Amino acid sequence: MNKTLVTLLALGLATPAAAQDKMTVILDWFVNPDHGPIIIAEENGYFEEAGLEVEVIAPADPADPPKMAAANQAELAVSYQPQLHMQIHEGLPLKRVGTLISTPLNCLLTLEDGPIETLADLKGRKVGYSVAGVEEALLGAMLANNGLTLDDVELINVNWSLSPALMSGQVDAVIGAFRNFELNQMEIEGVPGTCHFVEEEGLPTYEELIYVANPDTMDADMIGRFLAATERATQYILNHPKDSWETFAATSAELQNELNEKAWVDTYPRFATRPAAMDAGRYEAFEAFLHEYELIPGINPVDAISVDITAQ
Repeated sequence: MNKTLVTLLALGLATPAAAQDKMTVILDWFVNPDHGPIIIAEENGYFEEAGLEVEVIAPADPADPPKMAAANQAELAVSYQPQLHMQIHEGLPLKRVGTLISTPLNCLLTLEDGPIETLADLKGRKVGYSVAGVEEALLGAMLANNGLTLDDVELINVNWSLSPALMSGQVDAVIGAFRNFELNQMEIEGVPGTCHFVEEEGLPTYEELIYVANPDTMDADMIGRFLAATERATQYILNHPKDSWETFAATSAELQNELNEKAWVDTYPRFATRPAAMDAGRYEAFEAFLHEYELIPGINPVDAISVDITAQ
């Protein structure tokens, strides 16, 4: 072997780059601060170092991602723990394989200077919602914690127009608002709101955003490397929140506004620091909650809902 080739090999310059495993991740919605670890992992090169080429896709319809993962049209989909329980009972071949945001973001939102001080004040009032089923169950549990039932309020489907419906007076409260977005949007609009947190009003806590995959066809090794890369990204974000925001915002002009900057500050402390770790108790408790409210016909064991990807 000639001296030049030996030198190149020593420097790593004559070795072809290892092929990257390609994977597709379908987001739950358009790119926003909720997806910080995914975008930072890409921008900081953590996916590449994990041997991955990750294609991140925003869905045309937010109902599509779990269906696409179940149909093997994507290796991973970002979804929601409450919906996953119901989707499994509906027959979708899905399991939770990782966590993106480990606490609830959902809240019942009211006007700060409005007539609702406690949820007991909702009696005879109008409550807006966007997703039937889970949101009604969440609201029902919150009302029960305050001596009311769903019969005590008038439910109005505001079709994703949550904060505008509240600010305009169409409704007196909305369920399904995210504390990191709608609350900030109202502040920016000069109509401050108050969040009544679901986990403080009688509900079992849960993981807001999770990664789901088809357990029959998933590549556990590839998913494990994806989660390890996003864990590195989360650690970087926690250590360097301002620099991370600047990196994140630089990926799209649409992210560079006051709402997203405020949302980033409220979101990054909630990113899962151990995305591959499984909290079985949360899934067991939420399954029992949905069954109590008759949204699912039976109770699945935790291993039918969530999988410890590190044990695969």
